[in-house]
Amino acid sequence: MSGIITRPGVDPITVTGKPAPPPLARERLSRHGLRIEKDLPVVLRDGVTIYVDAFLPEGGDPVPVLLAWGPYGKHWITDRTFPGADVDPEWISPLTGFEAPDPVFWCANGYGVLLADPRGLWHSEGVFPHNGPQERDDLYDTIEWIGAREWCTGSVGMLGVSYLAGSQYQAAVAGPPSLKAISPWECFSDWYREFATHGGIPETGFRPRVAQNVSYSLTATEDPQANIIARPLDDPYYAEKYGPLHEIAVPAYVVASWSDHGLHTRGTLNAFSAMGSAQKWLEVHGQKKWRHFYAPESRARQLAFFDTFLKGEDRGLRDWPRVHLEVRDDPREQRSTWRTAPAWPPSEHHRSLFLHAGTARLVESPAPESEVQFDPRAETAQFSYVFERDTELIGPMSLRLWLRVDDANEAPANPTLDILDADVFVAVGKLNRAGDEVTFPVNALFDDGPVALGWLRASHRAIDAVRSTALVPWHPHTGEQPLEPGRPVCLEVEIWAQATRFAAGETLVLSVQGRDFLARPPAAGRPPLQILHEELRTRGRWTLLAGPEFDSRLRIPIDVPAGAGEEG
Repeated sequence: MSGIITRPGVDPITVTGKPAPPPLARERLSRHGLRIEKDLPVVLRDGVTIYVDAFLPEGGDPVPVLLAWGPYGKHWITDRTFPGADVDPEWISPLTGFEAPDPVFWCANGYGVLLADPRGLWHSEGVFPHNGPQERDDLYDTIEWIGAREWCTGSVGMLGVSYLAGSQYQAAVAGPPSLKAISPWECFSDWYREFATHGGIPETGFRPRVAQNVSYSLTATEDPQANIIARPLDDPYYAEKYGPLHEIAVPAYVVASWSDHGLHTRGTLNAFSAMGSAQKWLEVHGQKKWRHFYAPESRARQLAFFDTFLKGEDRGLRDWPRVHLEVRDDPREQRSTWRTAPAWPPSEHHRSLFLHAGTARLVESPAPESEVQFDPRAETAQFSYVFERDTELIGPMSLRLWLRVDDANEAPANPTLDILDADVFVAVGKLNRAGDEVTFPVNALFDDGPVALGWLRASHRAIDAVRSTALVPWHPHTGEQPLEPGRPVCLEVEIWAQATRFAAGETLVLSVQGRDFLARPPAAGRPPLQILHEELRTRGRWTLLAGPEFDSRLRIPIDVPAGAGEEG
């Protein structure tokens, strides 16, 4: 791993937050009616040995196998890992790995499930690579090893959430012949824009937790935190993490959510779009991701998909819509509508709502020149638009924002910086007819999220005109352009995709500030999964400008995908 920073492993016996792994013990167990093969050794092409656990139906007949490949420890199996996520413990057995398929369910339906400890983690040998070419080679070798076992029919699939979804991108790019289908549920696909930073603003909440999760090793591991800090701009290090997704050819059932802004929403949608698979389906929901993954109706769709491609059965996939989207309305009243569409992304058709700083409104034609000045670290600039008719907004949005930073002589929040900059945070929210805020599930565990979020560090405002569209500006993040005090600059802020219904008389609220919208104190009994940005460059007072010369505007999608809705 030339040029990649590594670190000594943390002894797995000292792990916090989960059980320590037992010593390696090649053994066969019988639990919950399953045959469990513990600590099977898999020798990779370079001689390194990793260890896997296989969960198989009793009886011994060959079965197709689902591989779950993640860093959390194959020994960590329980039905109690999701406090606050609304996962009913009755839905999963005590043999369920974190974000992995439940072996009891799948073995009862004629499958095996294999949990792997990747290279360099827990008891597996070698140095752990956090995604990238080495992990793709390891996935190829492991899948072909599974396909050759006497207890496997030769058909292997992959299923899981987050890291267990990103490993599917990699395996499918590597293209092992035994891999017949994948079902990635929610994982970022752009390391720089969705994991390391948001709009060039360093993410500081989730990243350290990931770094800890991939630290338990008897050897050494890649240090993702150190590598990201060493690469504040986009870099080939990030680009090689998942490989060319357009080379994916296997059937894919891809699931994303509107509820994972700041982590997986953007990347899962983009991964689906990039995949070259002739047979691929996209489902996008607005619920908490772990609940949706384990819900009985979701598991039934997973089973139909894998029965089709791993067993050769006709399970009616020809009737599945290519894209199935949940349009959120009011989660408190459990109101939503499912729509179908022929493709993702939706049309780029859009309309603009112009900022009127004098009235704090969004209006349908350019307003007279006006401005609003505020302290971005303590105050919020808001603009509202009341819909005159029922409207569904489906897809990404973007904000063109003319910004001037004043009081440039003020000491920066980070004294090591000698440039003037601004970290811009954008939220789109919803008010019902009574003027009450409507909030949505967010970050797997919480219910207080807005409709959508966007971010941009002003010094990263450069645009790639070829890759950009009106609704999705593309920032190369390869250099920085400091601000000049008192001089306005035009920012194009990407706002991640959503699907939301606004009834006539309901209000869209655009909020702009210089700090996080969702920072919360730690919640008792819940893992610290917050997306945070604590290394900010925000300083001085901001002025937002509007009018014919400074055409600040929110662009919203206007097309509704064709297809009948079903209230639910």
